[in-house]
Amino acid sequence: MKPFIPIFVAATAGFASAFTPSFSNAQIMMRSRSNDANALQYSKSICTFDETDFAGKTGDWPYTSADLNRIDNSVDTVFYDTPRFVTHIDDAAIDSLTKFYSEEFSSLNKDKLDVLDLCSSWISHLPQDVSYGKVVGVGMNKAELEANKQLTDYFVQDMNTNPNLSQFEDNSFDVICNVVSVDYLTKPLEIFQEMHRILRPGGISLMSFSNRCFPTKAIAMWLQADDIGRLTIVGSYYNYSADWKAIEALDIKEKVPVPERPNTAEIMKNPSLGLAWMTAAGAVQKNNGGDPMYVVKGVK
Repeated sequence: MKPFIPIFVAATAGFASAFTPSFSNAQIMMRSRSNDANALQYSKSICTFDETDFAGKTGDWPYTSADLNRIDNSVDTVFYDTPRFVTHIDDAAIDSLTKFYSEEFSSLNKDKLDVLDLCSSWISHLPQDVSYGKVVGVGMNKAELEANKQLTDYFVQDMNTNPNLSQFEDNSFDVICNVVSVDYLTKPLEIFQEMHRILRPGGISLMSFSNRCFPTKAIAMWLQADDIGRLTIVGSYYNYSADWKAIEALDIKEKVPVPERPNTAEIMKNPSLGLAWMTAAGAVQKNNGGDPMYVVKGVK
């Protein structure tokens, strides 16, 4: 990572041991893609990770059972037994995610994309303007998966009990998505190794999350970290699991600019301008103040 500003994150002992000393002091480079001619419209790069950011090498594993412990360690099949036909992020975050997907998928320059939606449910937030081959969901609840109209196939599987994706051959998918569920994974090493195995060369993994969760099911170090800390946790999963070509953390929440306020003379001349501005500014504030949306992207 290049220039940086200091940001301080809460960390478990395992978290601290995962990174080099300078990185574990939370010195993260923050840079915008706004001046990058190749930048995607709906994302802003927060940082890129490379091997020098981590204390260990691929194949090591710094995290302990305490780091991955949960308040509720009962089997997840019980918790997810009842279908939840709800969304877990607000509409603006969903819209940002779908737009981000659309640009990422287009950048792969493929006639048809094969997509795996890990920890899938009744909706995958995939864009409609993309041609797909197979779209496979792996999730916990059969009723939710059956209701997902974007899936061509699905598997009911508890990834925390069985992280093996042996039903898929090597190099089977162009994209792997995981929406607001990475914080629940208790076997992230095995899962990220499997993700790398079944992605095609040049394929991408997109692990997205917000600041919401079921706290009893999220892992301990996730609950103790802030947003930047969580980005680094996911980045470390990539680093320690396999030889990923690139790892990048992104802020994908689309920010709407606040409209310019009419001046006093304009409002005096036409009072409706003031009301219109207040209405528009309020809508913008509501959008920009909603759920944040982040992605940690890995390229095979």
